[in-house]
Amino acid sequence: MSRYQLTVVAIMAIFTYLPRFIPLTFYRKKITSPYLLSVLYYLPYAVLGALTFPGIINATPHMWESLMGGLACLFFAYRKKGLVFVAIMGIVVSYITYLVLTLI
Repeated sequence: MSRYQLTVVAIMAIFTYLPRFIPLTFYRKKITSPYLLSVLYYLPYAVLGALTFPGIINATPHMWESLMGGLACLFFAYRKKGLVFVAIMGIVVSYITYLVLTLI
């Protein structure tokens, strides 16, 4: 790794660790606010969605292939299928969409 990469990783570690470390260090009481509890409950899902969605859209050269694969993943995840099955079906649907679009 270069010096630049190590510096970037160190800065990222500091800025991702501090928001977690400071509240645990300085706030020791139990959180009773329903609003704050709901924010803390849904925050990981929101961050995961924000990180995953651009990756889905940019996964293939054509947006439609990615979009159809992502919709398939949402469908099977909503039907409570397993993670591996959902991922495989997203790939399969994306590939089938690619084949259909190349035939058109």
